[in-house]
Amino acid sequence: MPLTHTRTFQVRYYECDSYGRLNHTNYLRYMQEAAFDASAAAGYDLARYAAMGRHWLIRETDIEFLRPLRYGDAVQVKTWVADFQRVRSLRLYDFRMAGSDELVARAQTDWAFLESASPAGRDASGRPAPIPPEMIAAFFPDGPPQAASPRSRFAAPPRPPAGAFRLRRRVEWRDIDAAQHVNNAVYLAFMEDCGLRATAACGWPLARIQAQGVAILAGGHQIEYRQPALLDDELELTTWLSGVKEASALRHYTITRTGDGALLARAHTRWGCIDLETGQPVPIPAPLLADLAPHTSDTH
Repeated sequence: MPLTHTRTFQVRYYECDSYGRLNHTNYLRYMQEAAFDASAAAGYDLARYAAMGRHWLIRETDIEFLRPLRYGDAVQVKTWVADFQRVRSLRLYDFRMAGSDELVARAQTDWAFLESASPAGRDASGRPAPIPPEMIAAFFPDGPPQAASPRSRFAAPPRPPAGAFRLRRRVEWRDIDAAQHVNNAVYLAFMEDCGLRATAACGWPLARIQAQGVAILAGGHQIEYRQPALLDDELELTTWLSGVKEASALRHYTITRTGDGALLARAHTRWGCIDLETGQPVPIPAPLLADLAPHTSDTH
């Protein structure tokens, strides 16, 4: 059995969005903090990794939201390592309401174990490094699992339509973390902003959507991180829809660096509409669906 670690977070007011719900970027921040704590509890804190000349970098995140968290809620994030491969490790997370044990979200992150890069090098990810046996034993005191957990490959998105929305932005100081690159949660913040702007460009700013008595909310995100974005990089975000149905759709994102065209990240977001009063799922308004048609891929 793997070591498990649980940390309780109190949802703070400034972590919530305009609907009064915990912003999705902060679920990812909670996951990162819980993972750091869990690693330290196993004997591998950030100082030890620095002494080893090694660090972990998230390569993929998959999260599903089951019910919203609001200001003042206490949520317990339980995390554990599912497996170790040669240079990668899958970590799982459960989010539960403190005191009720109600599952409110679940997630997983696929981490890569890397050599710490030279400060002078542009490749902030370093080279893959084999995971040492003593580290595996620390996280699996009773022995590791006999087989690695199944991993599904990130599905290639459909071809973007002519009406795909594009947005450029420059990486700012506030986007950078101690690893000297854009933090994994910030990519999601970039994407959320891009999605809102894309919908507004189709004639549906937030105020018009709310006037329909509905809100567009994501049910989950799958994000693949390909290369790091660094301070002052100019990024181009592209987003479009596919699989549009009466009550749901899939929004796709790519993030590229304009300087060399490198693909830095891509994502799929599952979204739908809820009634603002009841919070229950409702069909997407027909006029909104019609106006999103040029923004929607005709391939699947």
